[in-house]
Amino acid sequence: MSPQGFHYLRQFRLDPFPTFRFSVENTEVEKTVFMVQGENTTVIQYRVKGAARVQLEIRPLIAFRDYHSLTHENGALDGRIEQQSGQISLSPYAGLPALYFANNADEIESAGHWYRNFEYEAERERGLDFTEDLFNPCLLRFDLNSKPKVTIIASTEPHDVNAAEQYRQREVSRRKDSAQRSPVNDDFVNSLAGATDQYIVSRGEQKSVIAGYHWFSDWGRDTMIALPGLTLPTRRYDVARSILRTFAQNVDRGMLPNRFPDAGETPEYNTVDATLWFFEAVRAYLTYTGNLDFVQHELYSVLTDIIAWHVRGTRFGIKLDSAGLLNSGEPGVQLTWMDAKVGDWVVTPRRAKPVEIQALWYNAVCIMEDIAGRLGDESSRKRYNNMAALTKWSFNRLLWNEKGGYLYDVVNGGPPDASVRPNQIFAVSLPHSMLSPERAKQVVSIVEQHLLTPYGLRRRQSRWRVPPGHRLAVADGTVHYCIYKGERWKRFGTSPSRSLAGAFEGPSGRRWLGPHFRNLRGRCATQACWLHCASVERGRDTAGHSGGHLRNSTSRRCILATNSESSCKRSDRPRCNYIR
Repeated sequence: MSPQGFHYLRQFRLDPFPTFRFSVENTEVEKTVFMVQGENTTVIQYRVKGAARVQLEIRPLIAFRDYHSLTHENGALDGRIEQQSGQISLSPYAGLPALYFANNADEIESAGHWYRNFEYEAERERGLDFTEDLFNPCLLRFDLNSKPKVTIIASTEPHDVNAAEQYRQREVSRRKDSAQRSPVNDDFVNSLAGATDQYIVSRGEQKSVIAGYHWFSDWGRDTMIALPGLTLPTRRYDVARSILRTFAQNVDRGMLPNRFPDAGETPEYNTVDATLWFFEAVRAYLTYTGNLDFVQHELYSVLTDIIAWHVRGTRFGIKLDSAGLLNSGEPGVQLTWMDAKVGDWVVTPRRAKPVEIQALWYNAVCIMEDIAGRLGDESSRKRYNNMAALTKWSFNRLLWNEKGGYLYDVVNGGPPDASVRPNQIFAVSLPHSMLSPERAKQVVSIVEQHLLTPYGLRRRQSRWRVPPGHRLAVADGTVHYCIYKGERWKRFGTSPSRSLAGAFEGPSGRRWLGPHFRNLRGRCATQACWLHCASVERGRDTAGHSGGHLRNSTSRRCILATNSESSCKRSDRPRCNYIR
């Protein structure tokens, strides 16, 4: 609705697709949007209710850009359109896919106009380019009284507009089938199970996991943490195998890719923990399926090679030391999940021996001991058993803070980092733990006391105060104030205690020491982390996303853009949750 259609918006709902209902005098116009699974295809439909004679004019606005950048008026764009029966097509830039608009318009008029200076407030706040120009290639006119429904199918492939209802029913059925894969008959868990498909993407002939919408590709760490929850409780074992296969094929010098670049360039390997999470994903797959044959023939040699590379040393100073602990890090490189970096500034440098890396390494070696034993590789089993024993002894000797009753965050040969951070909880929650039950209880108690909030764990113990205006309620009922806004260096430089570590909700909530943690769980029953763990081991915030499916993770172009709130927001990599 132009120019200020929001004044006429009366309702928005999901049933099951985004539906907008506009009302003008005695006439209602309903707009529905959905996407076709497995394609870069969006279906937009309008329906009118009322006695008034209504004509609808639609002016598509296109960006045709990478989703990390904005479009500005330029002479390189080819605005010519080609018309066929029920179809419009254009090829704005050479070497990029054509754009097709299948439609049932009564009249089509070539336009070729630029609409300038769309302003995105979130981008302005972040110190980014915040104005964009969008190109209007044509005008479509519809007589809403002569047809029951107006339909446009925008796609990088040609479509028949008459197939829209078939696509709609297929998508409804697909979502219903996805929800029925839920392992528990519970509405919330059903919604989680139904949402898992939205994060499974294609990488060539194999599958991968997209780290987040709308500007992340597939990241090793996110994929390995999410894989168990996205695929195993819903019995999508073929997808799990494909994802594991994708990353196994891209292991280089004993390292899993940190990120597959958007345009298909060489993967980036600047991570120390993604590779170790790979072992945990394999363990979860093996536990659910018992498919030792797949692990033996496609993964075991890769896992063995990874261990060997870590022992002798690989990129970024990653190398097992004589005490059985894993060293990692070089100046100017961020390797753990706390990977915020602005220019050359690494916000949270954690070089040497971070606590969760030792926990993940020990877990990986124990997993290898178990697999080797099941495969009858006795010499390897004994070697892994000895490696695990040394790591466990050194870990308790060097990383346990006896005075504080918790684990140091990093030891590096000098004074250890005694910051109370959530990273230590992995030493409790992973299947193979190096801590005694007594020490594990102490860690959980410290984490509960200093880090637990109704929305997750803080990144560091909170000992700060800032002016009112931004507040966050915590588990004990007190209120702390926090700000996460402004340009990139300000946001990334926010004190770690002021931001929440959502990445800990699934892995840490899975195994929090049984009886001791049940009391804590009861006091914080409203937390999202317990909802995540209701029956799905790990699925990163899937319940909150109900739109869109990205199938080709190597595609560079965001074909369509609209001047809507959803397309105007961008966030950089550190994910924080706040209440204002």
